[in-house]
Amino acid sequence: MPRHSLAEFLALPYPILDVRAPLEYAQGHIPGALSLPLFTDEERARIGTTYKQVSQEKAVLLGLDFFGPRMSTMVKQAQRLAPGRQVRLHCWRGGMRSGAVLWLLELAGFTVHLLDKGYKDYRRAVLAEFERPRSWRVLGGFTGSGKTDVLQHLAQAPHQQPVLDLEKLACHKGSSFGSIGQPAQPTQEQFENELAAVLTTLPAAPIWVEDESRQIGRLTIPLPLFEQLQQAPRWVLDVPRPARVAKLAAEYGSQDPALLSEAVQRLAKRLGGLATKEALAAIAAGDMARMVELCLNYYDKTYAFGLIGQPGSPPQTTVSVSSSDTAANALTLLNAA
Repeated sequence: MPRHSLAEFLALPYPILDVRAPLEYAQGHIPGALSLPLFTDEERARIGTTYKQVSQEKAVLLGLDFFGPRMSTMVKQAQRLAPGRQVRLHCWRGGMRSGAVLWLLELAGFTVHLLDKGYKDYRRAVLAEFERPRSWRVLGGFTGSGKTDVLQHLAQAPHQQPVLDLEKLACHKGSSFGSIGQPAQPTQEQFENELAAVLTTLPAAPIWVEDESRQIGRLTIPLPLFEQLQQAPRWVLDVPRPARVAKLAAEYGSQDPALLSEAVQRLAKRLGGLATKEALAAIAAGDMARMVELCLNYYDKTYAFGLIGQPGSPPQTTVSVSSSDTAANALTLLNAA
């Protein structure tokens, strides 16, 4: 039974089986890992209570009572998940749970590669990844400037610039409207796991990233990484307001009016009563351009305040463009950088 360091474990090509309880897996897991729980959430809780209130021996016996009847089912599940019969395996600390499943799968003819110190060691590495110094180029701009589109274009041929898309990882576009048309956001822990996995693939060259507040929807950018981004040089894409209005109106025009109305109502205190009423009426009338105009009054004012440089602020370059043409704006941005 090979027992691997984290680096060795992650480099192997075999399916990863996570034998922790379903709730643990849902909270956060190694990207791409498959759930093969040894115990249900309720069983895990009962074993933990027995361990604390009675004894380790009684807890182990209770665990065996749960494990025994499902051994055949677990082997069949593992065969479906890993038909090649080579697997990577882990639990929380690399202890009894992974040891029990390791024994079972080896008995069934699998070759099992165990993660030494388990998922706990993986999480330690994830958090350390955010401490690693990197070179950043932050792309700013008023709402509707097409920053995400430009970054995605930069990542493709012929430019092939290193890019970190925080909004894609967070499944949120960062505003009150940011969840509309997006998948459900991951947990904070899973967001960190996915973010760290992407960071490990990026080169040492300066990395382009969109200017974000620390909060993206209900998720938070890890502080050590956010502090690096705050100190990085910025390029601010200056797109004419009519182009921004047209882009946002087209983007949100196909969305559910009820969701748009909810987003406007979340902004009510900032927009003011009259503007909120007018924006809701515009949505009802299908006038997306008018709704966008009203909301941009708030967003533009807020972002303009944030652009005011303070003593010691990182360098900031304004990149003026004439339209929302993604390819042209990406090229202009590269020439300015």
